Amino acid sequence: MVLENSIEPCDFVLFGSKGDLARRKLLPSLFQLEKANLVHADSRIIGVARQDISPEVNIEEVKASIVEFGGEALCEDTWERFAKKLDYVCVDMKNLDSYTAFKDHVDGSRTMVCYLATPPSIFGDICRGLNHAGVIDSSVRVVLEKPLGHDLKSSKVINDQVAEFFDETQIYRIDHYLGKETVLNLVSLRFANSIFATNWDHNCIDHVQISVAESVGIEGRWGYFDEAGQMRDMVQNHLLQILTLIAMEPPAVLDADSIRDEKLKVLKALRPITAANVQSDTVRGQYVGGFVKGKEVPGYLDEEGANTKSETETFVSLKVHLDNWRWAGVPFYLRTGKRLPSKTSEVVIYFKRQPHNLFGESFAQLPPNKLTIRLQPDEGVEITVMNKVPGLTSSGSMDLQKSRLNLSFSEAFKDDRIADAYEKLLLEVMIGNQALFVRRDEVEQAWTWVDGIFRAWEANNDLPEPYQAGTWGPVASIALLARDNRAWYESRIGKK
Repeated sequence: MVLENSIEPCDFVLFGSKGDLARRKLLPSLFQLEKANLVHADSRIIGVARQDISPEVNIEEVKASIVEFGGEALCEDTWERFAKKLDYVCVDMKNLDSYTAFKDHVDGSRTMVCYLATPPSIFGDICRGLNHAGVIDSSVRVVLEKPLGHDLKSSKVINDQVAEFFDETQIYRIDHYLGKETVLNLVSLRFANSIFATNWDHNCIDHVQISVAESVGIEGRWGYFDEAGQMRDMVQNHLLQILTLIAMEPPAVLDADSIRDEKLKVLKALRPITAANVQSDTVRGQYVGGFVKGKEVPGYLDEEGANTKSETETFVSLKVHLDNWRWAGVPFYLRTGKRLPSKTSEVVIYFKRQPHNLFGESFAQLPPNKLTIRLQPDEGVEITVMNKVPGLTSSGSMDLQKSRLNLSFSEAFKDDRIADAYEKLLLEVMIGNQALFVRRDEVEQAWTWVDGIFRAWEANNDLPEPYQAGTWGPVASIALLARDNRAWYESRIGKK
């Protein structure tokens, strides 16, 4: 556990403090850190936005956000401490002169963390404003929210704008999936347990499935989502980051750059998807009207504010190969979409079948062992194994059945609260640990690979296939695995 006296006091500056992300996630997460005594007593939380309001009004609005989105009753003792740390300054983030007032609110003797919960299009403006105010030094840390660009070219523009004022060691590119407890557990699961560490390659693993499913639609974000689509919104960052942790080599040490060096090698090993294989290895989909959890929902083109001619994908499934020794011949199947039957994120590792079956009377073909890593909901790890059915038989045969060895975090650690991903990541920023944040070369390598898929789709004029809301995507996604005599793992996620 990190103790308060190991955390230095800081000025945590939240740009875009009146936005949806700040209200729903960041402020409640900071409050939980305060409740756990993980925010130094001398730290301050400074909201920055365009609204011209008093600090007193800001305090009331912050309290309302924590009450609404905190997920539990407000602890008044914690709130009293937290409220004393709050400050607010009105800044027009595109106006350099507006940052003069900001300078008066920060303490140059403390580390300053600047969280840019704003559109990336103004990241450069904010950095120039901070520089104009004379508050940037080598101790300042800046946190960047996704999406970092629309493609490789625009990503480089954004990164260049920030790099003009900040060194790479000061930049924290956030992917909230890297703060999830079960994602954090991937490294320890792989490298602290010999049962997995010695069987984690093409000799023992048949294939890997990574699914990130959402039951919601675009949630009023038509303008943003239609420009991005599911590939840019989910695959380029979340799914590829999960893949790197599953596939990377053991780092020499568990420091930020050693881990990120290994993740980068995985991204560089991704086999390009080109016009020659895009139709066999990818599926695009767009949801039409249907029912999700018994409730009728509109199709993507029928959502409020929709462009009825949009060709943006709301579903993607991919067959991915890594061209390296460890994963030669092992396909990774990736799937993500909106308006699917349930909200769930899982990684399923399918191990190879036994080469010889001694139990033909129970199973004509022994099922493979599976390792299921549940990222959300009900975080945990499950192993599917074969065992003998208890009891006596006159024939003397041995009957087998599949059993699940299940570690549910909520049950195994019922006395411990599982922290939200943002709580973990905000704490790491304040500590100054970059291990859970994405380095620039990772972002750009991911964009390089994803851009190739978009070029291939365009070359083949591939349009999204319709799928009914409340189903697991287009039929072609099922066929993607069926061609390899495999199937998506849905026995549990379909029931959630």
